[in-house]
Amino acid sequence: MDRVQATDIVGVELGSRSYEVRIGAGLLARAGAEIAGLLHRPRVAIVTDAAVAPLHLAALKEGLGDIASTEIVLPVGEGTKGWEQLSTTVEWLIEQKIERRDLIVALGGGVIGDLAGFAAAILRRGTRFVQIPTTLLAQVDSSVGGKTGINSAHGKNLIGAFHQPSLVLADIGLLDSLPERHFLSGYGEVVKYGLLGDPAFFDWLEANGPALAAGDRGLRQRAVRRSVEMKAGIVERDETEAGERALLNLGHTFCHALEKATSYGDRLLHGEGVAIGCALAFELSSRLGYCSQEEPSRVRAHLKAMGMKTDLADIPGDLPDADGLLALMAQDKKVIDGRLRFVLAQGIGDAFVAEKVDPAKVRALLADALKGR
Repeated sequence: MDRVQATDIVGVELGSRSYEVRIGAGLLARAGAEIAGLLHRPRVAIVTDAAVAPLHLAALKEGLGDIASTEIVLPVGEGTKGWEQLSTTVEWLIEQKIERRDLIVALGGGVIGDLAGFAAAILRRGTRFVQIPTTLLAQVDSSVGGKTGINSAHGKNLIGAFHQPSLVLADIGLLDSLPERHFLSGYGEVVKYGLLGDPAFFDWLEANGPALAAGDRGLRQRAVRRSVEMKAGIVERDETEAGERALLNLGHTFCHALEKATSYGDRLLHGEGVAIGCALAFELSSRLGYCSQEEPSRVRAHLKAMGMKTDLADIPGDLPDADGLLALMAQDKKVIDGRLRFVLAQGIGDAFVAEKVDPAKVRALLADALKGR
């Protein structure tokens, strides 16, 4: 039975750019009251997509009350995160006479949040925006921390800016509308937080993950809150990823290459790639002697227990060979001086950034993983 919980508030302390992440059920219905203190005039511009709009746009507009709104509805999918839809959005915002002190509202998952945030960053050299994430993945990860951007033909998130939101409203109730596959994709990012820095949280997920996935709002709220707490702490200490924030990329070097290999399509959702990437990162850590083989086995066991993708064999269709995947990794934005950086682990909850990983070891890992296909 769901437990009724009050709204949780997690602060992201960044001086003059500090903001709150509010987590709880019913936030969309009272969106007007939640954002009222940020408004200089009672008007907002909403950026959403064709999947989210039928589900939540009317509820948001009703929740805004007397606050006037205008909206743009973009196409669905990772392909939206490109120059064409960015240009469309920015030109629309200009046509709507959105000013620097106005609010842009990003209503959607990670694609909409990233694109609307980047549009806000470049419109009039910086306009304020509010994130209302509608997916688990966006609530625990992409809506918090100010990373905004679009994809390039050469790779994911290679074009963008750090631009912090003014507020994040994570309405747990919106997760009820997610298809199971998309919810579990977001869970890949939740698991990541336990793996990179909180072994007790991973223990908790092992015990509560199935009930959480089944719909328990109390458990969902607790998982979102802990994930946001961890991300907020890291962002506060390293806003622009000069050091510690790179830990949040656990699994992502593998993931981004796999997303590129599958053309950012429906064959592999982002969180599914993160889950596979985390499993590969722990396997690589074990092979390099940083942790015991029991650790990657435990990671895979939990992902499998949740019904998630864990291996390259779980990705339908063709994939490049090991050299091809390695070449895609070389385009990753985390490459420094031509060297790949991996987030590896000395155990569950004990991740670190490795600057010098032998490419031959990575190639061997990928080759072995591809044999299972």
